[in-house]
Amino acid sequence: MAMKQQRTARLEDRIEELRAEIDDIIDARVAAISSENPGVPGGVIRNLLTARAPSCRCAQYIELCGKESKVPD
Repeated sequence: MAMKQQRTARLEDRIEELRAEIDDIIDARVAAISSENPGVPGGVIRNLLTARAPSCRCAQYIELCGKESKVPD
């Protein structure tokens, strides 16, 4: 049982690290958009960026960053 608890704890730690990293990516995007749109609150911009996948940060990241790779040069 100790091994299963250790594995679960590691997974939980990795999930928390990923969530923090995704939050940093979204925050950076919000800051970039906010600098181009003065007067629009950051919370509104964040909601607009993440509204298509509000259920979890991983889905938000995939939705947000997946569009970057699909934009033609």
